[in-house]
Amino acid sequence: MKIIIFSVFVFFFAPHCLSAQGAAKAVYFELGGPGLASANYDMRFNNKQDGLGFRVGIGGFSIDQTSALFIPVGLTYLIGKDNKNYFELGGGATYVSLSEDGYYNDTDNNFNSSFGHLYFGYRLQPKEGGFLFRAGINPIFNRSGFVPYYAGISFGYKF
Repeated sequence: MKIIIFSVFVFFFAPHCLSAQGAAKAVYFELGGPGLASANYDMRFNNKQDGLGFRVGIGGFSIDQTSALFIPVGLTYLIGKDNKNYFELGGGATYVSLSEDGYYNDTDNNFNSSFGHLYFGYRLQPKEGGFLFRAGINPIFNRSGFVPYYAGISFGYKF
């Protein structure tokens, strides 16, 4: 529960505390990737359109009696020369909470875990703001193994 409260705090309040005039900020919806289906906030740490930044998101799903919550958090680095097309590198961790209501036995089954993720991809991000597009490979890993060919695609707005 503490990780959820912390993540909500970071998602809504940290951007205002860390905001730097001129730094690239973006919101986007990601399908696939470390949040499965997630809404994300992204910001550069400097006053440039590229360089080091962070991302934080929240996503999940609910099917029948099972629900899942994903909270991806990570660092990203943008490399580009034309202030529009970038190569994006990143890495971080995703908190996962699965809950299954006890439909048959009147008990709740809960599972909490996390996994690490990397990101290698393309990012379209106009300098003056507007439509943002991301597509890339997201290798994921935990104690149980490594999935090298997991992918994600994102659509959003850069401001």
